[in-house]
Parts: sequence; structure tokens; C-alpha cells
Amino acid sequence: MKQFLPMSRKDIQERGWDTLDFVLITGDAYIDHPSFGIAIVGRVLEHEGYKVGIIAQPNWKDISAFKKLGRPRLGFMITGGNIDSMVNHYSVAKKRRSKDAYSPGGKMGLRPDRAVAVYAQKVREAYEDIPIILGGIEASLRRMSHYDYWEDQIRPSILLEAKADLVVYGMGEHQIVEIAEALEHGIPIEELTYLKGTIYKTKDFERVYEPIVLPSYEAIRQSKEEYAKSFMIQYENTDAITAKPLIEAYGDIYVVQNPPAQPLTQSQLDAVYALSYMRTFHPIYEASGGVPAIEEIRFSVISNRGCFGSCNFCALGFHQGRVVQARSHPSIVAEAEKMVWEPDFKGYIHDVGGPTANFRHRACDKQVEHGVCKERQCLFPTPCKQLHIDHEDYMNLLRKLRELPNVKKIFVRSGIRYDYLIQDKNEKFFEELCKHHISGQLKVAPEHISSRVLQKMGKPNRDVYDRFVKKYYAVNEKLGMKQFLVPYLMSSHPGSDLKAAIELAEYLRDMGYMPEQVQDFYPTPGTLSTCMYYTELDPRTMEKVYVPKSAHEKAMQRALIQYRLPQNYALVYEALTLARRQDLIGFEKKCLIRPKKGAEVKKTQEKPRKKKTIRNVHEKKGTRKNS
Repeated sequence: MKQFLPMSRKDIQERGWDTLDFVLITGDAYIDHPSFGIAIVGRVLEHEGYKVGIIAQPNWKDISAFKKLGRPRLGFMITGGNIDSMVNHYSVAKKRRSKDAYSPGGKMGLRPDRAVAVYAQKVREAYEDIPIILGGIEASLRRMSHYDYWEDQIRPSILLEAKADLVVYGMGEHQIVEIAEALEHGIPIEELTYLKGTIYKTKDFERVYEPIVLPSYEAIRQSKEEYAKSFMIQYENTDAITAKPLIEAYGDIYVVQNPPAQPLTQSQLDAVYALSYMRTFHPIYEASGGVPAIEEIRFSVISNRGCFGSCNFCALGFHQGRVVQARSHPSIVAEAEKMVWEPDFKGYIHDVGGPTANFRHRACDKQVEHGVCKERQCLFPTPCKQLHIDHEDYMNLLRKLRELPNVKKIFVRSGIRYDYLIQDKNEKFFEELCKHHISGQLKVAPEHISSRVLQKMGKPNRDVYDRFVKKYYAVNEKLGMKQFLVPYLMSSHPGSDLKAAIELAEYLRDMGYMPEQVQDFYPTPGTLSTCMYYTELDPRTMEKVYVPKSAHEKAMQRALIQYRLPQNYALVYEALTLARRQDLIGFEKKCLIRPKKGAEVKKTQEKPRKKKTIRNVHEKKGTRKNS
């Protein structure tokens, strides 16, 4: 009989166990669904025969909370949850958020800042000599020294800060099983120095094969140039085939990053998603109204991992890697078949995708034996000639899912790479996407339109987006459908000055569109853009980069994108004046705002224009979560 993993001593006793092999600690509420890393780790270990229990959101101020399941036989595995705890707690303006979708009832404050380190320190206090293994997005992106936006300084590897024994980085199914087997056979945790996809500490790295020695922690704290060099070496060593071991010195202690673990094969990935998940939150949260995070993913299906899109502001390549891994059609259909008979299913599958929905295979055949290219990206600045551009597999998968009983509609919400789709000479998928998988509007992410900003983002030039827009509306017209585009836009990214922000505002003016929300660039660990933000250097070239850092300039750039809002008038006026673009203040059609009352106007006042209904882009207002 399927059941949740134990969360109490009573649960353990009911299973007839005396002791657990592993205790898993998470900063999220316990949701036993494969969209949550802690559920995957627990179910994989359970499948391998280990006794596993979960402590979810322990009170970090009470040491007894970390002892509630007793001392495990083999060790603790700790994650901060599905989202970095600092991003979960703070907006890009460093203001405290009011809700936590990963906590019961959406309640904020049930996990500490820097949850992984705090939890590990508490476990070390409770059980001095117990093996402690860290994993998940928070630990993975902090595996080596890193820039911390919230403190505006360089912090050390989380391995040292947390007083842990190992860090598992990336998607950790291979690593956790290898660690469990080694500990089961009596190998001390300090001797687990050979596992791919892990980081360990040592005072002697003589046995490391062909390592790359990074600038020391002290060196990168003192020099932004050294930090940029170090980051770029790490950025180029994220592929399981080509990566070398990396070593970073902290005085007489060395943190060693082994090369990444091999991506899962399709059969291995299928097996992970076929495990006995309950697919919902634990019943203890019923009284609190459940856990909000389940709502969007409960009737969604993960079809792939990895992304070769490589946007510079995204940490996915640093965490999951650039090699796409896809589940088989039978695996996905089998999951959906269970879903459609659930009592709460209303006929809508909310998403079939992953980091990028329309990536269902490796970028090219070369990656199988030679790994991903270090010197170039698959899509940027232009698509590689070796890139496989084919939507046939994804289209056939969606067709099979549409045929299932009780299914009214299947949405694609996890993101379509428009710069990949527009390259496909076979228009059939484009047509089926518009006909069957959009509900009135499609969200895509051009992010900006200024070429110098897009270059720093790792995004294609504006003309690629313009081509996509034209094609999108042509396809919809052919189908006799009236559907719209909602572009995601980002302000204050490295490379964006007021001139670039005004260029974007003029584009929006010409399109007759104003977004309801704007995403400010958020400098989180593990991204090339964050390295640019901190160092004001492009680590790829070591050239200087303009970086908007003051809160006031960021506010002006954001206001320019929403220049029509009355509350933004003063900021837009100031920005246009500073940029010497007073030609955009007036009554002419090209103007963004009108002059201040009483100001001298050289031109005769025109009648107020009606808002245009422009069909080539953006007839509906879009929203984007400001995370």
C-alpha cells in the first residue's frame, strides 16, 4: 500500500522499524510529488531498500526539532527546498515577502534565511559526528565561493559554512545512491572523495587527477577580476564529459569539486518518475488549508530536464546542465492516465514541459561522445549549424495526451523558446501549439530589445523576436483564431543604461503595449549575469560592463517600461531629462509622457489619442511574478 514517508516516531513504529537509515530535512512543507526534490530523494532511497524519514520545516531555534526522528543509522541529507531560501524570503528590492507558497497555508517565516547552512549547523550540534550531506538548488549554486547579493559580499563554499561533509550538486539521483551504498559498506564519509557530482573538503589534494586550481577564496575576495576568472572556469566545467575537477583553497583547507554526474538515461528518468509518490501534500497540512505550491503542478507533467538555451541570467545550466534528458512517451502517458481519474481533475493538464517545454532531445549528436561545447552556445548569438531543430517528438507526445479520456485541454506553460521554434521549417507544431495548447495568449521571453543588453543576456537580437511575432499572428489568422502574445521583460540587467531602457519604452509605445508587471534583474548565485553584476566585467571577455545598481536608477528603468502609469510620471520625466530625451515629452504621437503642467509647449496640443488595439503584438496585458 502506498503511504507517505515517515514524519514522526509513531510513523516509524507503525512500519515496524526501530531506526531510520537516513533522515531528510527540507525547508519546504512535505509534498510527495516528483516536482519536489525531497520527494524524489526519499523515494529513490526507499526504492533502493533504505529506511527514510522526513523532517519538514523544523524549528531551527529548537535543537529537539532535529532529534524528533532519532539518530539515523547512516546520516542526514539536507535541502533548503525547491526555491533558494533567500529568494523565497526577499524580493529583488530586498523587501521581505508576505507569503511562502511552499509552506502550509502560504505562511511566511517557517524556515530561516540560508536554510541549508542553518539546518546543517543544528544537526551538527545535535549529533556531532553524524554524516551530513547537502543538496538541492540552494546548496548546488553555493557549492564554491560565490557572490551574495543580499549581503553584497563574497561568501565561502556552503560546505564549509554549513560544517557539512559533502555537497551533492545538480540532479542527485546517481550521487545519493552511491553515497548510501558507500556508507552502508562502512566507508567513512571523509573518504568519499571519488563520487562525481559531489564536493568535498580536504587538506591534501595530491590524488586529484588533472585538477584545475581556481584562485583562492582570499584572492577572489580581494579582486573582482580574479572572481570573474574563477567563475568562468566553473561555468565552462559543468559538463559530465568535458569537465575537470576544480580546487579552491581556503588557507590550508581545499574544497574540491568533482566533475558532474552523468545525466540520467531515458529509462533511468522514467524509473524515477514511476516511483510510488502520493502526488499531494502530507495530511498534517489539511488544517492549514494545504500547501499552495501543489496547485499549479498537481495536474502538470514534467517531460524533460536540462536546457541548452543558456540564458546568462538563468542558473539552470549551472545546476541541471545543458544536456536535455527526456522521459519516454509511455512514461508520461502513464502518469497522465492516473491523473485524469483523480476526483479533483477538471479536464485540464496545466503543463507538459520542463525548463524549456519544446526541448525534447540533445542539441546535437556530438554531445553524446564529446559533451557540450565550451566555446559556444547552441542558440546564441545565432543557432549552431549542428543544432537539431525538430518538434516532431513533442508534437506526437501532445497528440497522445490529447486523446486520453477526461482531457479537455493541455496547456504548454513552462516556456517555449521562440528563437528555437522560429527556426523549424516544419510549421505543423507551430499550428498545433496555437490550435490546441494556448488559452488566448502565449507567454514568451524576449526580455529586452536593445542589442547591447540582449548580448549580455545571451538572448537573440530583436529581429528574431519580431519574426516570431509576425509568424505567430499569421498562424493564428490562418487558423481563424484571435490569440495574443505576452512578452516577459526584464529591467536593470547588466548592460542596460537609461538609453537602453528608453529604447525598450519606445518599442512598447510602437506596439501599443504596457506590461502589468516588470521583472527586475535578480542577482542570484550561479549565473553569468550575477558575475557581471558584481564585478562589472563580462567574464567571457573581461570587458567592462555598465551595471545599474542604485535603487533609484533601477526604479527609473522599471518606470520607463510602464511609462503610462500615473504614479511613474515623475520617474519617467526624470529619466528622459537625464538622458536628454526631452523630445519624448510632449503631445506628439511619439512622445511617452506629456509636459508638466505650466511648462512651455512649443507645439500645438493634440487631441488625446484613443488607445490603439494593435494586433501584431500584445493586445492583452501580461503579468509576471516578480521573483
